[in-house]
Amino acid sequence: MTASVRFGAELHRGGVTFRLWAPAAKRVEVMLDRAYPMQAQAEGWYELTVPGARAGTLYKYRINGEIEVPDPASHFQPQDVLGASEVIDHDRFEWRTNEWRGRPWEDAAFLEVHVGTFTPGGTFRATIEKLDHVIETGVTAIELMPIADFAGSRNWGYDGVLLYAPDSAYGRPDDLRTLIDEAHARGLMVFLDVVYNHFGPEGNFLHHYAPTFFASVHTPWGHAIDYEIPQVRAFAISNALHWLELYRFDGLRLDAVHAIVEAGRPSILYDLSRMVGHFAAATGRMIHLVLENDNNRASLLDPCANPSQGKYRAQWNDDYHHAWHRLLTGEDSGYYRDYAPDPRRHIARVLSSGFAYQGEASPHRHGRSRGEASAALSPLAFVNFLQNHDQIGNRPLGDRLASRAHEAALTAALAITLLAPMPPLLFMGEEWGSTQPFPFFCDFQGTLADAVRKGRREEFKSAYTELGDDVLDPLEEATFRSAVLDWDARTTSKGHKRLALVRDLLRTRRREIVPQLAGAKFAAAECEQHVLTANWVLVHGKMLRMLANLADDGAELPHNFRPLRPIWGGEPPARLPPWSVFWSIGEG
Repeated sequence: MTASVRFGAELHRGGVTFRLWAPAAKRVEVMLDRAYPMQAQAEGWYELTVPGARAGTLYKYRINGEIEVPDPASHFQPQDVLGASEVIDHDRFEWRTNEWRGRPWEDAAFLEVHVGTFTPGGTFRATIEKLDHVIETGVTAIELMPIADFAGSRNWGYDGVLLYAPDSAYGRPDDLRTLIDEAHARGLMVFLDVVYNHFGPEGNFLHHYAPTFFASVHTPWGHAIDYEIPQVRAFAISNALHWLELYRFDGLRLDAVHAIVEAGRPSILYDLSRMVGHFAAATGRMIHLVLENDNNRASLLDPCANPSQGKYRAQWNDDYHHAWHRLLTGEDSGYYRDYAPDPRRHIARVLSSGFAYQGEASPHRHGRSRGEASAALSPLAFVNFLQNHDQIGNRPLGDRLASRAHEAALTAALAITLLAPMPPLLFMGEEWGSTQPFPFFCDFQGTLADAVRKGRREEFKSAYTELGDDVLDPLEEATFRSAVLDWDARTTSKGHKRLALVRDLLRTRRREIVPQLAGAKFAAAECEQHVLTANWVLVHGKMLRMLANLADDGAELPHNFRPLRPIWGGEPPARLPPWSVFWSIGEG
C-alpha cells in the first residue's frame, strides 16, 4: 500500500492541479471565476489543471451540477467548513529550525493543549507566548488536541471534517508553522492528535459523491470509515504524512483506534506506521506515533523500533488513570468499577507490567475479556496521566481532579506519575493545580445543536436531575469561555507551590532517570495493604526503586525494603507518613 496519490489542490509553476475522488459522481466541475469541467480519470478520480490559478485562489467542486462542496482534502478553509477552499503555498514559509531532527522517545514528557482555551487569544500565535512557561515547567513536548477544520468557531476538535486543514479559528497554516518552529527553537517536540475513526457531523459531503468512503457499521460518533477501499486508506496515510512533512510535527496521537473498522489486511494502522517509518528514515527525523486504544492491544506497540516498522511507540494508558481516579475520588460508576474495590492493586499491576487488564474479564464490559499481556514490553510503551481532556471534559461539570482530591494525595500521585519510567502527560493547567473546569463545548446550530443537547442529557441523566442548570449548555459560548485557562491562578500561593513541585519532579526525571531509560524493563511491584513498592531495570543493570504509602494513615516501613541512592523524597523513615513517596536509584 502506498500513499503516492496527492489529495487536495497541488500548486506548481503552471498553475494548480485540482483532484477529487468522486466515484459516485457523473460530472464534476471546479468552481473558480466560472465552472471548469474536470476530466474523468480511472477509478473514480476527476482532475484538471487550471493555468491561471495560484496561491490564495478560492475554489469549490460542483457535483452533477447540483451541489457545491469544499475539497475534502482542503488545505485551508478561511470561511469555515461550508465555505470555499483555499490553495496554499506550503513552500513559502522560511523555517528557522531546519537542523531540527526531533528528540528520542525516552525524553518525552507531555503537556496536552487545546489551542482555543490554552490562552485568552486562543490561537496558534497566542500559544507561542506560553512556550517559555512550558520549557520552565520541564515539559519536553506539547500535544495539540485536534485542529482539523470543524464546524463553527469552537470545538474540542473531534468533530473535524476537513482533515488536512488547520481550523481558521486558530489562524492560518503559516501561523501553525510558526508555532512549531518556535517550539523547535526551544527544544520542544510538538505532537498532533488526529482522528481517523469518523468524520464530524456537519460539513462532510463525502456521502454525496464517494459513499464507499464509509462502512456499513457505526462508531459512537458517526459512520465508520472503510479502509478496505484503497483510495480511502491512502487518504488517511497521506493525511498523516501531510502534517509530518508540511508542518514538521514530531509525532501523532491516533484517537480511539479501537473504533476503526479493521476488515482488511494488513490493517490501516500497520500501513500508516510503515509509511511514516519510511518517511522518517528518508528524512533522518525522529517521529513518534502514539495510540489511544481501549482494547489494550500490546501487540501493536514497540517503543524501541526506530523508525517505526508497522507498530507504535506507545499507548495512552487509561488503566493508570482509572485506577488512580478510583483511589483519589472513590468514584465507582461506569468504567471505574473495573478498578474497585482495590485500586492500589491495579496501580501496582500497571507499574509492574503495563496494563491493568491483560485479558481478564471486565465487569464494565459485561464480563468480556479486555487486553493482551504487556509485561514483555518496555515501560516506554505506556503514556501515563492523572488527567486529560476526556477524563475532565466527559464529566457533567468538567471538573478537574484538583477540585475532588486533597493536596497530599495529589502530590503523591504526581510524584509517582512524573518519575515512573513511563512517559508522563499533564493536561494544560495541571502543572499549577488548576481547578478550573474544562467542560465539553461545540458550536453547532439548529437541529444538530438540539441533538447534542439531547445526547448529553441522556448520557448524564442523573447529573441533570441532581444539578439542573449547573450542568453547562455545551452550545453556549459562555461554556467555552469558562474553559479558557486563568493564568493568574499560577501565581497564587497554591499555584506557585504546585508548579514548584512539578518543576522539581520533572527536573529530577530529566537529571536522574531519562539518561538511563533506553532499554528500561519492568521488574516487579506489589502492594501490601496501602504500601506500594515498585522496581524497574534501567541501563547497565541499574535499578529504579519506588516506595509509597497511599493512605491517610501512617505505615511501617516494609522490613524487606532496601532503598538505593535517594533521588527524591529522601531516606524513608521507619514510620512512613501518610501519602509519602520515596524514589531511589542504583545497583540492584
